[in-house]
Amino acid sequence: MSKALVIAEKPSVAQDIVRALTPVDGKFEKHDEYFESEHYVVSSAVGHLVEIKAPDEFDVKRGKWSFNNLPVIPPHFDLNPIDKSKGRLNALVKLIKRKDVETLINACDAGREGELIFRLIVQYAADSTATTRAKGLGKGVQRLWLQSMTPAAIRDGFEQLRSDEQMLPLASAARCRSEADWLVGINGTRAMTAFNSRDGGFFLTTVGRVQTPTLSIVVEREEKIRKHVFRDYWEVRGTFGAQAGSYEGKWFAPNFKKDKNAAEGSAEAEFKADRIWSAAEAQAIADAVQGKQGTVTEESKPSTQASPLLYDLTTLQREANSRFGFSAKTTLGLAQALYEKHKVLTYPRTDSRALPEDYIPVVKQTMEMIADDDLPGPLRELSQHARKAVNDGYVKPTKRVFDNTKVSDHFAIIPTLQAPRSLTEAEAKLYDMVVKRFIAVFYPSAEFQVTTRITKVPAAGKEHCFQTNGKVLVKPGWLAVYGKEAAEEGDDAHLVPVEAGESVANEDIAVSAHKTKPPARYTEATLLSAMEGAGKLIDDEELKAAMQEKGLGTPATRAAIIEGLLTEKYMLREGREIIPTAKAFQLVTLLRGLGVEELTKPELTGNWEFKLSEMEKGRLSREAFMDEIAAMTQRVVQKAKEYDRDTIPGDYATLKTPCPNCGGVVKENYRRYTCVGSDGGADKPGEGCGFSMTKIPAGRSFELDEVETLLSTHKLGPLEGFRSKAGWPFTAELKMVKDAELNAAEDKKKLELVQAKNQGDALVHSVRKSLTEYGDKLDAGEKDKIEAAIKDVEEALKGESKDDIEAKTNALMTASQKLGEKMYADMQAAQGAAGAEGAGAAPGADAKPADDNVVDAEFKEVKKD
Repeated sequence: MSKALVIAEKPSVAQDIVRALTPVDGKFEKHDEYFESEHYVVSSAVGHLVEIKAPDEFDVKRGKWSFNNLPVIPPHFDLNPIDKSKGRLNALVKLIKRKDVETLINACDAGREGELIFRLIVQYAADSTATTRAKGLGKGVQRLWLQSMTPAAIRDGFEQLRSDEQMLPLASAARCRSEADWLVGINGTRAMTAFNSRDGGFFLTTVGRVQTPTLSIVVEREEKIRKHVFRDYWEVRGTFGAQAGSYEGKWFAPNFKKDKNAAEGSAEAEFKADRIWSAAEAQAIADAVQGKQGTVTEESKPSTQASPLLYDLTTLQREANSRFGFSAKTTLGLAQALYEKHKVLTYPRTDSRALPEDYIPVVKQTMEMIADDDLPGPLRELSQHARKAVNDGYVKPTKRVFDNTKVSDHFAIIPTLQAPRSLTEAEAKLYDMVVKRFIAVFYPSAEFQVTTRITKVPAAGKEHCFQTNGKVLVKPGWLAVYGKEAAEEGDDAHLVPVEAGESVANEDIAVSAHKTKPPARYTEATLLSAMEGAGKLIDDEELKAAMQEKGLGTPATRAAIIEGLLTEKYMLREGREIIPTAKAFQLVTLLRGLGVEELTKPELTGNWEFKLSEMEKGRLSREAFMDEIAAMTQRVVQKAKEYDRDTIPGDYATLKTPCPNCGGVVKENYRRYTCVGSDGGADKPGEGCGFSMTKIPAGRSFELDEVETLLSTHKLGPLEGFRSKAGWPFTAELKMVKDAELNAAEDKKKLELVQAKNQGDALVHSVRKSLTEYGDKLDAGEKDKIEAAIKDVEEALKGESKDDIEAKTNALMTASQKLGEKMYADMQAAQGAAGAEGAGAAPGADAKPADDNVVDAEFKEVKKD
């Protein structure tokens, strides 16, 4: 009997499908990798099982970081299994090729990425043998399109399966997104790395369609902070006595109007109604009001505030970062554990904040569970609020919560019917957030009484106005779930009452001095918001609409994008703040200077999303889109390849520390820090003494404070983040030595020996570390070669032959090349869901060594315990 193979995106969905089909198709037998009934075989992927790669004839083994082999634009893409999922992939291929399986049903998530996952698995199965590659699999394909996971919705979906022809436009858009990300990521990264390494060394410079605009957002904010001009202003606050007591008010200009055309960062942009820009004027107001009588008017009106919507992943990550300091990666990991391990939350990688319209019965059951179950610890307090929601009938059909048009591939994150047991403290915090939001969203709005009081004091022919605001919680509504109660008499939120037109006396007046503040640095919470709302930064209305619900990255990939930027040292965490490094400024400066600024802008994603949407509607062909991407890729590479000026234009720093050679002024340009001379320094002012040093020793960018330290003390470190010629990371101290101190041939030989030993030692340390982490991905023969090469270097290091050490070190570089490829492939896979956001390949040993003729740096490997 013929059967249909149903392929879901993840095991939990496969189980839901089995439960839904059992009443209509009979019992399913459980096997290791699948379930089987009379008519169906049900299995699943675990997300992406394969990734695209260039065909072997386009895969450059040596010289991939050279302009000679760019751009890489293959006519088609081959597939590569993802190492950690090979077992599941092989099991699916075996099921696909079963003779009794005549139909394949795509039950992956209802969206572009779910379509891609299924199509690539089927393509891999077809390519696995010469026969199926030539003739095809000979299987029919249908699509299960689900917006809800209730048993009834799943059964309805099987009654209305979509044809393969209907899904081809979506499949084309999915493949185009994946391939375009690969082309931009691989070519952009290799081109910028080649450009930055052309003067020697190896400076890995990763570029990506999502990664780079995200970094640009952080860099642009930091530029605004650095350029901020602090301006003094003053505020005047007065205390006034009424019959019922005293209250405070702040002076303001009632006729003030904000200048909407004021340039950002200008003095006009800082103007506010309550700011006074002269100390004398502020004091004059205080002196005029001191002890005077005033009259009071006030307006009081009710106000309501609805509960925030249910969580999607980005909102959950943002709030968990604000409340607990959890990184986006940590929150995703906790939510994933609550979903997969404890089964107490629904699927977390969602961008929807609504539920399907047929989910009301499930929600009521979930609310009953929370009300009746003996939840652990602080969660127990929520049962009373869930019970009230059940008893008072708060759960009812409302478009604010139940709306199919606002449900994408997945619905909002809510608790499941499974009560939690044995949660860690961090897991319990996150579960508590989701449960509180789930209960609160069905509660009535909170009700407030909002009062605005204006006190007018006539003095010296002028009328000075002071504003006082009060907000009193009258009915807590949903805020009760968060422990808020209605304000009682005497609460600080109350204002002392006044009669209409009552006369009040000024009892005290105070002038306070302030300074304007620059914009706040991004935290992970605010950066996630910026990525999610990146479409607002776009001027073109058509592209803005295409990105309206997309943003930069997806809920599932934003954490990986941020972590990738941190790993590649483009950003660093300082407390909760995220700060761009010198490497980040260098990349953004480079892209602007080369005239490929579109790589730094969200418009690129907006343009892609618009065109992919047109493709899904059948209005744009796959070939036309990919031709545009190929042309753009060629242009980016060509711009970098043909750039022939000495430096890149940019906003560069002037160092505080004088030139160590002549005492002149040292300035930064794109590649170096250079002495430009001074009146008391060089022979001719402005020409400099010839002192110059690289900004990127051994592939690591100097931060400004590090350069200042090195110039003033001639020593720096130990510092992490350096890379050898083969791309291996190492830690080193830096020492500045003048050429005059190295003129003796013997000294030069000693230095060369020290450098050879340090490089060999650093490489051994790095390869050993990488072997520990990634060695299980190599076969035994490859591991043995690397171990033998390590021993050879260690033996050479005991001697005093520079040539022997360099030969053995180069041999280790060659032997460990595959290990490097595995390491970088793993990095790419970690970020790859966002589309070739990393380098995409391991650094080779073909970059030429650094050569600094003016200042040499001695690297000393720091041993780690």
